[in-house]
Amino acid sequence: MNTLNKIAVLMSAALFLTAIPAMAQINQTVKFDAPFAFYAGSVKLPAGSYTVTQSDDHLGILLLESADHSQSTFVECMTVDANTPSSDTEVSFNKYGNTDFLDRISLQGESAEMQILPSTAEQNAAQAVDAVEHSLSAKSGQSVKIGQSAKSGQ
Repeated sequence: MNTLNKIAVLMSAALFLTAIPAMAQINQTVKFDAPFAFYAGSVKLPAGSYTVTQSDDHLGILLLESADHSQSTFVECMTVDANTPSSDTEVSFNKYGNTDFLDRISLQGESAEMQILPSTAEQNAAQAVDAVEHSLSAKSGQSVKIGQSAKSGQ
């Protein structure tokens, strides 16, 4: 491959990467009440009220914290495109038998969701039994953005 072709390939790759949307971003907080215990990543959290926030430095990391600050954990997430914008802000779970796992967060009016990466425990549960998906209504602050363009910053 000659030098000109190598430069063309590198420039194409650079342009492609700048067009990829950034991870979902919660500019405020998302709050929800879970009437059941659930796993967030590999950590089991008790029933209660929770707040989800996102690190400014690591868009692929979410912090879940109980309202009384007695429980907290970090989970990894990625942005996935939904077919249509969400009609409500929701927190979704996968239930395997009697065990619930945090699955994703959908924000009202957005066509992208924050998908929680499954833990080893959830992957093992998924092999044993089919998941039943269910969602809880959540509240988000103002000016929530998902799929912010890495290039434009909007």
